[in-house]
Amino acid sequence: MKKVIIIGAGPAGLSCAYELSKKGIEVLVYEASNQIGGMSRSFDLWGQIVDLGPHRFFSKQKEVNSFFKELVKDDFTLINRQTRIFYNGKYFQYPLKFSNVIKNLSFVTIIQILWDYLIQIINPIKEPKNLEEWVSNRFGKKLYTIFFKNYSEKLWGIKCTQIDADWAAQRIKTLSLTQAVISALFNNRNNKHKTLVDQFAYPKKGTGTLYEKAAKAIKKQNGEIFLKTPVERILIDDNNHAYGIELKNGSIIKADGVVSTMPLTHLVKGIKNVPSRVSKAINSLYFRNTILVYFEIDGKNLFEDNWLYIHSPKVKLGRITNFRNWCPSLTKGKDTTILALEYWCFDKDNLWNQTDELMINLAKKELSFINLIPQKVKILNSKIVKVPKCYPVYETGYQEKLNITIDFLKNIPNLFPIGRYGAFKYNNQDHSILMGILAANKITNNSQVDLWQINTDTEYQEDGKIKDVLVY
Repeated sequence: MKKVIIIGAGPAGLSCAYELSKKGIEVLVYEASNQIGGMSRSFDLWGQIVDLGPHRFFSKQKEVNSFFKELVKDDFTLINRQTRIFYNGKYFQYPLKFSNVIKNLSFVTIIQILWDYLIQIINPIKEPKNLEEWVSNRFGKKLYTIFFKNYSEKLWGIKCTQIDADWAAQRIKTLSLTQAVISALFNNRNNKHKTLVDQFAYPKKGTGTLYEKAAKAIKKQNGEIFLKTPVERILIDDNNHAYGIELKNGSIIKADGVVSTMPLTHLVKGIKNVPSRVSKAINSLYFRNTILVYFEIDGKNLFEDNWLYIHSPKVKLGRITNFRNWCPSLTKGKDTTILALEYWCFDKDNLWNQTDELMINLAKKELSFINLIPQKVKILNSKIVKVPKCYPVYETGYQEKLNITIDFLKNIPNLFPIGRYGAFKYNNQDHSILMGILAANKITNNSQVDLWQINTDTEYQEDGKIKDVLVY
């Protein structure tokens, strides 16, 4: 191929464009928004730098690390990860520490956790079909209700019995309660399960720096990036080849191939004459949105965590990021702290459609309820950022519908759907970068890699066998 169109300027799209442009392919990147970086972008706010929530970087993939190193060079720092879980009015260290667990849970609760786990070992569910069954098999019903149920249902907006076990199998992996207890007893020494990842790399001016540098390199390599240029649909000829795109303004752009990171649902619905079976399948797939409430707080040492998981069912709040605890250069010398409070919802939910003022008031009320910051500390500024279609929802049976869609798209050999949105996969930025790099290799070297299989193998791509345990 001599000319490739890439839809979306996020981690997957830009990593693909970067690799293609290095090899002399003419690259045209079309981004609907006015910024690059997708969900991993950074921006200036109240004289400081923030991201769209927490975005860490670590990988065992040589290609991904090379991409990072080539662009960021030495302009990054290693951050010591500090995260906790807020549950029942208390904060649990993460990774688990035995003394902290004993302190925060009653003796009766601990006995119940162990008893439920013993019962589950004796009588396991042979073929768990949903998140509740899968997690209960690994940790017992009591621990599932403490550290999985409420948070999971906040995030996904459906019951855990409706969340496919496939999601848990991908993200939680091989850890069991026995291994977690042993890890806690020995304070995670010799721990084989690196979620448990204690450090991660982070560009000194925000995670979005990586993609800003990629964009500059792409342009230097004669690629083009068009912002505020949404794509309406992919154009398919009678031979089932993608020959270009139609923009929202009606313009037609032709190319030898198309890489799509737009939401998979949007991609398929835009293709003409899709079989009814495929239309029915794609209509059953859907995404979850995020609302970020940013507060500038008049204080520096509010709490020590990079981010917190809020497991309390009494608040809608799901996660809080404290950017002051990431990298000193983000604050630009200011003595205030910026927090990002995360809420998740669907398009039709009241939360998504209410005014910024009401959303800010809700966030203030819930921040006060969990007693995270002293009452006397002032909130100086606030801002709402809405991010649509952040999380592909793994509802029970989704894989069957996704497979129908994949089989249809595989018949279009020069169309490459990648990324969290494009492949309907709950990627980290590392996975999306890998998808972009491998898509570029497939285009230039005709490699036989199946892009749909990335992030579905039993071996997780980060430095360890699992991502997070008890939280995600």
